[in-house]
Amino acid sequence: MSDFDMMDLPKTLVKRLAAMGLKDPTPIQKQAIPHGLNGRDVMGLAQTGTGKTAAFGLPMLDALLYRLEWARLLALSNPLARASRSSMYFLLLR
Repeated sequence: MSDFDMMDLPKTLVKRLAAMGLKDPTPIQKQAIPHGLNGRDVMGLAQTGTGKTAAFGLPMLDALLYRLEWARLLALSNPLARASRSSMYFLLLR
């Protein structure tokens, strides 16, 4: 998969990512997003700044906005929980 368009993400999310200057997924995103979109649990390990929040947050947004009536997110640290919440709000409200 060379970009977010090919990941089966909703077009509205792809457009918002492009507006933010994000066109090509990082390696952790390439590996995690397809599994998340298929409803599988995702656990990843990567350096700071590699896009981990989006790697599990984008499938979560897809589920909440387009597929499910509810979903649950387990964030194992307070900073991760804050980053996830603010990133998701940013994508939704832009």
